Amino acid sequence: MPQATAAVADPADESSPDRRAAARAEATGSDFAPLLRAARDQGLLERRTDRYVLGIAANLAALGVVVTGFVLLGDTWWSLLLTLPLAVLWTRTAFVAHDAGHAQISADRRTGRLIALVHANLLLGMNEAWWNDKHVRHHANPNHVDKDPDVGVGALVWTQKQAEQREGFARWLTRNQARLFFPMLLLEGIALKIYGFQFLRRQPLRERAVSALLLTAHFALYATLLFSTLSPGKAIVFALVLHALFGLHLGLAFAPNHKGMEMPDPDGERWGHLQRQVLTSRNVRGGVLTDWFLGGLNYQIEHHLFPSMPRPHLRLAQPLVRAHCSGIGMPYTETGLIESYRQALAHMHDVGEPLR
Repeated sequence: MPQATAAVADPADESSPDRRAAARAEATGSDFAPLLRAARDQGLLERRTDRYVLGIAANLAALGVVVTGFVLLGDTWWSLLLTLPLAVLWTRTAFVAHDAGHAQISADRRTGRLIALVHANLLLGMNEAWWNDKHVRHHANPNHVDKDPDVGVGALVWTQKQAEQREGFARWLTRNQARLFFPMLLLEGIALKIYGFQFLRRQPLRERAVSALLLTAHFALYATLLFSTLSPGKAIVFALVLHALFGLHLGLAFAPNHKGMEMPDPDGERWGHLQRQVLTSRNVRGGVLTDWFLGGLNYQIEHHLFPSMPRPHLRLAQPLVRAHCSGIGMPYTETGLIESYRQALAHMHDVGEPLR
């Protein structure tokens, strides 16, 4: 298993295994090689540090404004109105940590990890090492039931074989998982923090100390802000509502990406990079608002093909990827936002069918 702090490998990174594999692909004439050359020739793999600096500064400023408003409002139930903009800004913060983990912001690993630590551990109370470990494995083998932790057995299951092995309450949950999916997302914000703390014992001692220090600082500052401004009852309700909205927003951004798409046969033919990433991913069409709301993850195919490609370039890469897939006869899936949710829920419903 990769180290917890390993950045997600990308074909554009000269030192990554995927880059060496891509070089071999170019030599042997794979389907991905021409697309990689085209993206590189158009400068789409070059980082856009300027855009990220402005975006990070704007997000931090907005967070400061909301927190200031929270303090000025004082001990009142009207403070709950601020949970919505704060949940949105927390999700923007998570998107920055995601991009930093993919080396989209900086090619320097230390700089990228520092940005991720500040945004994930300190500002959100989420352990970036846990996310990175999980995300590395997801990107390497998306939708592979034996290798992708995102389709492993958990609160939800993703294949009928997994469903048939459920017992007791888990069996009832699987039977109804499609209708329970969005309500369960309300718990995701809290679950992500719990998973991060549980992962601390798996980190090397030095990294564990840094992660634990920042996570502790987050909770100390967060609790101090809440309980010094609101009464205990209001503070607890505020925290619960904020985490519910945060988890829902994150889930709405991640749900359309792979659920209901192709799942490689563990015993079947090994797929190449292009096939493995394109057939398992779904794009969501839309304009600037969709790009903003989903943090660029609506270009999931392009993101999986080129993980370190800066978010502003994903839209520019889409015509290249779509044309390339069309030229070689490979399906390229793109839907509207609502349709993407419908397809994901339909898949979850079908998985639970044997139990109904």
